[in-house]
Amino acid sequence: MNAVQTYRYLQPSAMRAAGLDLQTSGGPAANPRFFSGFLTTPAGAAAGLLAVAEVARTRYYQPVSPASLDPVVTGSRERLRFESFSGCCGVYARMDVIPAGFDGDIVGHGTTNVDVNPPLREALARVGGIEPLHVAVGPDDLTVSTMEGAVVERKVPLPGRWLRGFAEVQVLTAGFEPRAEIPAVEAAAFLRRLPGAGNRSVLWAVPAGRTLRLTSRPAPGAVCLAGAGRLAALRGLLRHASTLRVYGPTVNSGSPAVSSTWELDTGSLRLSLTLSPEPYRGFSGEGAALLALAGDEVIDDAELVGALLSWDPTIDVAALADASGLPDDRVRAALAQLGTAGRVGYDVAEVAYFHRVMPYDAGRAERDNPRLVGARTLVEQGAVRRDGEHAWVRSGDEEYRVRRLPDGNFTCSCRWWAKHRGQRGPCKHALAVSMVVAPVEVGA
Repeated sequence: MNAVQTYRYLQPSAMRAAGLDLQTSGGPAANPRFFSGFLTTPAGAAAGLLAVAEVARTRYYQPVSPASLDPVVTGSRERLRFESFSGCCGVYARMDVIPAGFDGDIVGHGTTNVDVNPPLREALARVGGIEPLHVAVGPDDLTVSTMEGAVVERKVPLPGRWLRGFAEVQVLTAGFEPRAEIPAVEAAAFLRRLPGAGNRSVLWAVPAGRTLRLTSRPAPGAVCLAGAGRLAALRGLLRHASTLRVYGPTVNSGSPAVSSTWELDTGSLRLSLTLSPEPYRGFSGEGAALLALAGDEVIDDAELVGALLSWDPTIDVAALADASGLPDDRVRAALAQLGTAGRVGYDVAEVAYFHRVMPYDAGRAERDNPRLVGARTLVEQGAVRRDGEHAWVRSGDEEYRVRRLPDGNFTCSCRWWAKHRGQRGPCKHALAVSMVVAPVEVGA
């Protein structure tokens, strides 16, 4: 069951005479101010923010009446990032406003929610022209006594699935590579050819000259496109964009459905949509982060690495490794652990991690991942034993054979693995093996 969190805004977000005033809630301090200045491409920025808000209020799988959740905004050196997940948690949207996109100062660093309410969406839809748009991310400079009567308080379901989604998306996208880049004109034509919102089939996009060609089967170099209607939020920004870039993992002719990222670049901002492997699958249940969370040292490593994070636009893993004295693989596992609290994201365009500020709870990884809890219980019970190239795990009245593959993944003889074939992360038996057996010792 989702918990409930109260978001407190000093007043509704609105389009005022001075510009766009986005009210915030939470963060390193109550109602923090992150930025005050002009967005250099107002119509494009408005379209991008509308897209992020639209994803937050949409449930693509089994659609229901729209119900808004407030996008997350992060202010850091040289970046403003607006993020959201869809109601079904199968689409992750992010708008990055890069230095060319604003003329002003990021006067605070942190992460919070912004109120994008219906009146504001209507006002953003009317933004046009070439005049710069002034944006204040944070409350007006009013005294507490003046502000108290204007507090807007509303209860919404705490998107705990968003935190799990943040953790999964950063692990998945860290393995993506650029697969295609096409001009915006060709991108518009490609999006027009896509099936409508009700189509849930898994398609594959293959680079073909200056455009993309759709096929029904995977092939080397292809990008998975599951539920093509989920790209609809890109359309509002197309007329402002110069390029569509597509990112995904390496696939071959026998690959199952996988995630992908579709990114429009205007030169001053980037809007990206990351799609789950299939429309009915939310990122919060993918299990991609589980192996990274299974190490004995990961909690302590996360505490150390978390203390070293700064507000640089990107996180340098090698620099963190030098500063912490940890090898790169343990730094990446620590970042995955921090990702369970939403503190770390991954930018496919920058090929780098980035920092959010959210309360870190070392126990969240356990609470949000029952398989991890089950695996630790098996280890405590001494249920794992080795037998040559294989490991055996006793669970209840059954004993399961686990083998580690050359690529680092596992196979298991349990029904869960037979059903998902490794597409939803490792089962609890494989996790237990990973906790007690060195990788070279299993299936070497």
